[in-house]
Amino acid sequence: MAEKLHWWSAVAGLDLVHYGTEADEAAIRDTAVAQPLLVASGLAAALSLFPEPADLRQIGAVAGHSVGEITTAAFSRVLSAESAMAFVRQRALAMAGAAAEVETGMCAILGGDQDEVAAKLEEYELTAANNNGGGQLVAAGTLKQLQAFREDPPAKARVVPLKVAGAFHTQYMAPGVERLNRIAPGVPLAAPATVYLSNADGKVLDSGAEVLARLVSQVSNPVRWDLCTETLEALGATCVIELPPAGTLTGLLKRNLKGVATLALKTPADLVKARELIAEHATPEGVVA
Repeated sequence: MAEKLHWWSAVAGLDLVHYGTEADEAAIRDTAVAQPLLVASGLAAALSLFPEPADLRQIGAVAGHSVGEITTAAFSRVLSAESAMAFVRQRALAMAGAAAEVETGMCAILGGDQDEVAAKLEEYELTAANNNGGGQLVAAGTLKQLQAFREDPPAKARVVPLKVAGAFHTQYMAPGVERLNRIAPGVPLAAPATVYLSNADGKVLDSGAEVLARLVSQVSNPVRWDLCTETLEALGATCVIELPPAGTLTGLLKRNLKGVATLALKTPADLVKARELIAEHATPEGVVA
């Protein structure tokens, strides 16, 4: 896998090995670095578990959250690994540039009455950039709007500021969409090799062109992970494996998909556990995401 990481580094124009093993937190928090690193780590784990195209027959469906959907697109063979790394690097640069134009940010909203939360977001002109299900939303807007919202939160809701560079998945990222639209027509594509769920609405996509179009529009549109979760349930998921950096989605799925086995791949040792789960659940009804 080291050889692939060095090759992907060359494609992305970014030393992924350095940033993944030696760089400090401040360096990898940079959006232009973080996004390619996230995709590379997830894709490396995915290819360790499923190295051959035929291995995808063991998978019921795939889904990714935000930039993780690029990992999903590469893993399901819509994009080559090289195309995914080139695309995510351009996405990262575009979003970092857009974030620098206006001081914006995001905060998580946990709990509260959903109608009251929606009313408060509208009052302060914030966008529900992520709906993660189970009463967890991520609001985005200017820093001034977010500060006013935190000082007047919805009843019984906890508001947690997030360490992000800007208001991702909102209209503030429109310049990023423009940049990606310029390169999208030249990206080689294939149809998904397994069931592919879209962040936009949780629906199954069977067209590579549609997947790419949504990867572009996703930059300035909300992530509906809640709807992806509903589709996983409808598909009869029995097991979900979260690729690195893992943990957040596994926590959400444990709360929202009762009785479904989950595993967050956090260390190489977890690959052994993952292979055991795959052997147990790799049926038409099993799902690895």
